[in-house]
Amino acid sequence: MDTLRYGDTGSHVQILQMGLARAGMDPGPQDGIFREQTRTALQAFQIQAGLTPTGIAGPYVWEALHPYLVGYRVHTTVRGDTLYRLARQYHTRLGAILTANPQIDPGRLRIGQAVIIPLGFPVVPTDIAYSSALLELVLEGLRARFPFLTMESVGRSILGRPLYMITMGEGEREVFYNAAHHANEWITTPLLLAFLEAYARAYGEGGLLSGMDAAALYSGVTLRMVPMVNPDGVDLVTGALDVESDAYTQALNIAQNYPGIPFPSGWKANIRGVDLNLNYPAEWNTAREIKAAQGFTGPAPRDYVGPNPLSEPETQAIHGLTLDHDFQLILAYHSQGELIYWKFLDYEPARSFEIAQDMARASGYLVEEVPLASGYAGYKDWFIQTYDRPGYTIEVGRGVSPLPLEQFPGIYRDNLGILLIGLQVVADGTLPADQ
Repeated sequence: MDTLRYGDTGSHVQILQMGLARAGMDPGPQDGIFREQTRTALQAFQIQAGLTPTGIAGPYVWEALHPYLVGYRVHTTVRGDTLYRLARQYHTRLGAILTANPQIDPGRLRIGQAVIIPLGFPVVPTDIAYSSALLELVLEGLRARFPFLTMESVGRSILGRPLYMITMGEGEREVFYNAAHHANEWITTPLLLAFLEAYARAYGEGGLLSGMDAAALYSGVTLRMVPMVNPDGVDLVTGALDVESDAYTQALNIAQNYPGIPFPSGWKANIRGVDLNLNYPAEWNTAREIKAAQGFTGPAPRDYVGPNPLSEPETQAIHGLTLDHDFQLILAYHSQGELIYWKFLDYEPARSFEIAQDMARASGYLVEEVPLASGYAGYKDWFIQTYDRPGYTIEVGRGVSPLPLEQFPGIYRDNLGILLIGLQVVADGTLPADQ
């Protein structure tokens, strides 16, 4: 993390403010502006942590804040410790400790034993801007709390940032959920992560998620998830990319050719100006002709299809991941419009429309066909064309992207049913056997 001081702004300041608030301080609004209230809260935290109260967030501050950023700490047991006492000491739930420590015999704690203690708040923040750095913190916290999750990098972005995939479940049949192909649609990243945390907690503690048996889903289907397909673009949009970097300068130069698109908030593409959801080999030439007629013939903040299909490392990674697995159903998350797109050209996979209607009833979203000008070369398009299996683009929220985080509670409420239906129809084995 960057060293931060009074007057700084950006997503890293929001992460600092989040950590201070979780530690019991009052940094003021978590708005990414390092004001006097944030400095006062930081000084109070430094005193509490035994640090010199400089009001500057450097390496020692970040180290001390780390448990509050990832949502857990490691406790070394002493004489008299029990898991129940630890839960009370750290103001957390016994069930959360048991889930995080499946190897521990609760009745036979040993002195000097390391116990992971999930702290008493969700790991996934849903009220601050996302970045690749925040994603890594969240994934570290989820992995510690829920050791049955597996995480790996399936590729890297233009700037070398990992494209993380999380896997949950033991079923032979697989589904794939992804988000943030488009940079300024990053609100879809915390949507998937918040769902994953709720599902993992329900499974780990033997509970239900919106009335569904989490253990039955876990045993019936394997969920694979890439929550941030375009980390470089997200970092640009949310202010996490260094404005003095070559990458920022390159993006700014591209944007200056398109003065009608606000910068950086209107940026959808990857960092070198290719729209990732127009870079898949599903009638890509048609997409190129349509976008060229609209004036997008080279790198742009949006709508440039690239020099050829799969020209970008991000699309290559998602394409390769899909080829390496046997996904029965996919959800590709975007914003905005509260819409469910379910088909590609004349491809109508068996049960696809029926499932879309179920999702519509659960969410209140409309089931529609993609407008002609946008209906080619997307990930969902390629998946349906290649596999003839149900694939959906879900457009969350309403307004102009990036959507305000005030919409997040409603977006999550509306999409919980969609996300569960995707798992349920595959876990139930109700898709045709030859699909």
